[in-house]
Amino acid sequence: MVGSGWRKAKLALGGLNLCLYSSEALDGSGDASPPDRRDDDASLETEFSDLGAPALNAPTLSSSSLWARASRSGSGSSKRTCAICLATMKPGQGHALFTAECSHSFHFRCIASNVKFGNHVCPVCRAKWKEVPFQGPSFAESSHVRSRINPVIWPHHGGHMNIRRQNSVPLLRSSERSVFDDDESLGSPSKVSGVPPHGCAKMVEISTYPEYPAISQSASTENFTVLIHLKAPLVPRTQNPGKDVHGDAQVPRSYRAPVDLVTVLDVSGSMSGTKLALLKQAMGFVIQNLGPSDRLSVITFSSTARRLFPLRRMSESGRQEALQAVNLLTTSGGTNIAEGLRKGAKVIEDRKEKNPVCSIILLSDGQDTYIFTPTIRNGQATEPDYRSLVPSSIRDGSVHHVPVHVFGFGSDHDSASMHSISETSGGTFSFIEAECAIQDAFAQCIGGLLSVVVQEMQVRLECSHPDVHLRCIKSGRYPSRVADDGRSGTVAAGDMYADEERDYLVSVNVPPADVDTPLLKVSCAYGDPVTKEVMRPEAVQVKIPRPVLVVSQTMSLEVDCQRNRLQAAEAMVEARAAAERGELSEAVSVLEDCRKRIVESEAGKSGERLCVSLDAELKEMQERMVSQQRYEAAGRAYVLSGLSSHLCQRATTRGDMTESGSFVQSYQTPSMVDMLQRSQTFSPVTRRSNPKMRHTRSFPAGPKPR
Repeated sequence: MVGSGWRKAKLALGGLNLCLYSSEALDGSGDASPPDRRDDDASLETEFSDLGAPALNAPTLSSSSLWARASRSGSGSSKRTCAICLATMKPGQGHALFTAECSHSFHFRCIASNVKFGNHVCPVCRAKWKEVPFQGPSFAESSHVRSRINPVIWPHHGGHMNIRRQNSVPLLRSSERSVFDDDESLGSPSKVSGVPPHGCAKMVEISTYPEYPAISQSASTENFTVLIHLKAPLVPRTQNPGKDVHGDAQVPRSYRAPVDLVTVLDVSGSMSGTKLALLKQAMGFVIQNLGPSDRLSVITFSSTARRLFPLRRMSESGRQEALQAVNLLTTSGGTNIAEGLRKGAKVIEDRKEKNPVCSIILLSDGQDTYIFTPTIRNGQATEPDYRSLVPSSIRDGSVHHVPVHVFGFGSDHDSASMHSISETSGGTFSFIEAECAIQDAFAQCIGGLLSVVVQEMQVRLECSHPDVHLRCIKSGRYPSRVADDGRSGTVAAGDMYADEERDYLVSVNVPPADVDTPLLKVSCAYGDPVTKEVMRPEAVQVKIPRPVLVVSQTMSLEVDCQRNRLQAAEAMVEARAAAERGELSEAVSVLEDCRKRIVESEAGKSGERLCVSLDAELKEMQERMVSQQRYEAAGRAYVLSGLSSHLCQRATTRGDMTESGSFVQSYQTPSMVDMLQRSQTFSPVTRRSNPKMRHTRSFPAGPKPR
C-alpha cells in the first residue's frame, strides 16, 4: 500500500491534513521537497526536545500548508531564530520545527501554543493563515481525555524519536467552556509548604490612644475621641525551603496563605505598542513571583472577553505556559470592561477548589464603550451607575469577599468608573500615569496579596461605663455600625497584610466622675488564612484618669494625625466635586484651607511624617487643577487614587512612582517594599535601555507614617 508509512505518521499527529517532511528531504540550504513515498514502511523521524511527559501532549495540526520539518545537523537553517521564544532553531538539539505558508519557521511547541491562545496570524509578518494549527486538551489537565485517547509512544532511535500512533482519535478544538470548573487541583491542603505547626506565632496587636491623657472630675464631654490602632503580625520567613508537596523548588518565602489571582487585562486597540510591551513585562514579573501553591488565571478583554487559561498553579510548567500565553497577546477592538470582569468573576465562582486568599487585578487604559451611553436629563448629563460594571456575585457578596484592585493606565482611562469598581468590591484604585510604572504598580499590589495574615476581621467596641455611649465611628472605607442604644459598635476591618496597620477614630461621651472612668472594651476576631482557626487576641480596656484638676495637657499626636488624614480625605472629596463643576479656583481653595489646618495642627507642628506627606500630596493635587484640561488628564485620577489610599489605609500608585516624597510610600508594608525592590532588578536590560525607567526610589527604613 503506497504511502502507508506517511499516512501513519500523519495520523500520529492527529489524523489531519498535515504535510510532513523528513530530515532526508532537506538539502543543505534548508529547502524542502516532497518525500519519496515508495517505501511502505517509512517512518517519520522528528527531533523533539526533552519534553518528558508533555511529549504525550503533542499539538495536532489542521493545515495543508504548515509543514513539520526535521532538519539534520549542519543544514543552512541552523542559524535561524524562533520568533516566539527567541531561541535558536538549531537542528540536532531535539526541537521539532515548523514552517508556515508564509515561509516563517517556528518551534513545534511555540507555534502550537501560539494558536492555542487564539493567535491566527503569523507572529513575524502578520499574514493571516487560512488554516491554523491547534492544540487539543492537555493530557496533564484533562483526565476524561486521557481515558479516551491512547498515548503516543515515542521510542528513541539514535537521538531521534520515531512517531507511531496506536488507535488514537484526533483532538478537536472546542469552544470556551460554559462552566469554568477546570481549575488545577490545589494538592494536599494539609501539607501547605512553609506553614509553621501552629500558624502565625503572633496575633494582631490592639492599641488605644485617648485624645487627652486625663479629664477632670467635674468635667464632661459629648465627643471625646479614642484612637483604635490595629497592627497585623509580621510573619517569619522560611530558612530551608527545599521543595513543596508537588516537587517544585522554592525560594525562601514567608509563611503565608496561597493565592488565587485572576488578572483582567485590557488588550483593546489603544493598548498597542509600548503599553502592551510593558504590560507583558509586568505580567512576567507577577508570574515569576507567584509561588507553586499560588494559582493564576488570565482574562483579556477588548470588544469581547476571553479566558487565556484556567486557574493554574505557578509551578515551573505552569509559569512557562502562563508566560507564553501572555507573550502572545495582541491588541484590537474596543473596551468592554464589564464583560472582562464578568468572566473574571466566573472563574472565581466556578472553581472546584479554593485557595485561602483570592483577588482580581483589573487594568485598563480606556473607557467602557459597551455599557454606558450618555443620558441627558434637564439639559445635563447624568452620572452613570458604575456599580453595574461589577458582577453581582462580587457586588452583593454571594462570592466570598473578592476585592478588585484596579489600575487606570495613562491619561485616557475613565477614572470615575475604575474608582467605583474598586470601591464597590473593597479593592484599591491606582493611577499609573507614566507607562514605565506599571510593573512597580503591580509589584506593590502583589506584595500585599502575597502576605495576607488576617481575614474577615471584626472589631467590636463595648461601652464599659453605664453612662458612656458611642457617638460615631470614623472608619473610612470599612463598614461600621453603632447599635441603636449606643452601647456597642462594630467595624468590618476585612483582610490585613503582614505588618499592616489600621486606625479608627471613635467618639464617646464622658460623664463627670470622681474615680477613673472605664470607657471602652476593644476586642477583635479574625480568621487565620493558613490554619483556618478563629483568632481572638486579648481585649483591651480604655480607661481615662479623673484628677481633681487638670492644669494643662497636650492632645495625643496619634489622634491628631488620624484626624488630619480624615480631614484631608474630606477635602479631596469636596475639591473634586468643585472641579467637576468647573470651579477649579474653589477646588484649589478647599485644598489650601486643609493644608493650613494640617500645618497648624499639633501633629503638623511636630513634623509628624503623615502630616508632611498629606501636605505634599494636597499641594500636588492643587497643581493638577490649574486648568480643566490638566485636571481631566491627570488631576481627577490622582485625587481618586489618593482617596482610595487614605480611606482604605493601603498603598496605591499615584503618578509615576518616581517622586521622592513620602506620600507615595504611605501605608507600604515590608512585603510591598520587598517586592518593589525585586521589581527594580527584574529586568535590568530593559530598564537600562529605557531612560524613563532609570530612576531611584528611596524606600522607608523606619516605621510607616500613621
